[in-house]
Amino acid sequence: MKIVTLDAGTLPVDLQKPEYCDTWLYRASTKEEELLSVLDNAEVVITNKVPLRRAVLEKLPSLRFICVAATGYDCIDIDYCREKGIAVSNVPGYSTRSVSEGVIASVFALRRCLNEHTLASRTEWSESEHFCLHKTPIQDIQSATLGIIGRGEIGSTVARLAKGIGMHVLFAERPGQSNRREGYTAFDEVIRSSDILTLHCPLTPETRQVINRRVFSEMKPGAMIINTARGPLINEDDLIVALESGRLGGAALDVLSHEPPSESNRLLKLKHPNLIITPHIAWASESSVNNLVKGINYNLAGYFGGSVKNSVI
Repeated sequence: MKIVTLDAGTLPVDLQKPEYCDTWLYRASTKEEELLSVLDNAEVVITNKVPLRRAVLEKLPSLRFICVAATGYDCIDIDYCREKGIAVSNVPGYSTRSVSEGVIASVFALRRCLNEHTLASRTEWSESEHFCLHKTPIQDIQSATLGIIGRGEIGSTVARLAKGIGMHVLFAERPGQSNRREGYTAFDEVIRSSDILTLHCPLTPETRQVINRRVFSEMKPGAMIINTARGPLINEDDLIVALESGRLGGAALDVLSHEPPSESNRLLKLKHPNLIITPHIAWASESSVNNLVKGINYNLAGYFGGSVKNSVI
């Protein structure tokens, strides 16, 4: 059996070669133009974010199993895999705790303006006439309203943690949906009511840039947004306008539309006191990484043992 790992560099630990593997091609990264040569005669491929689309898959007759080293599998042409009987598995729920805690950390950082006050302590505090230095007013977390878009495992866990620190929580119904499901609030009402909006929905044609100029214009003045899901959920040009105009009070982004971003990315150059950007690591606590490795090994063993031969997510 030939197993190829396409982007092992996305993991902070190494995967171990299974005993039943004859050829173990372990690559830190792989460019799309290298896929056909790298995957020649491969039966199993492990990928995190390297896309596998029809144009590539149809030229890989030996491929039988795609092991996605993540929860999201939008990088895989699932329809083609179903059509050709290529098994696909992911690792759901491995990072729920890590991402959820990351969101709550961002809530505190944004509402308490930690970025600005950290910088001020180094550049202005020594010149202060008083023991304290007041910058942007600090807002409480208790009693603030958290709007959540997406009610999967992570969104639900974020809600539980937020309620534990006294926040009001609203789950947004899908945009334009007239019939509201139990436990959901109309999308536009959530947008207008939230002090902080956090995104936990998958990236689909319907959700791409679901947060845009219209949404920003209807949010509370000074409201904030957190995105630990997928960068393209937000129109980044509209986000910059909202931040620069003061309409939006802050943003915590763990994901961007293009990753890694180019040096010219305007968000990376934006000097906003309450803009936090982290390099897609909300998922990566030590416990989550361990969970992910266990999940990958479990899926590989399942394929070898025959339990996921026909599984497509």
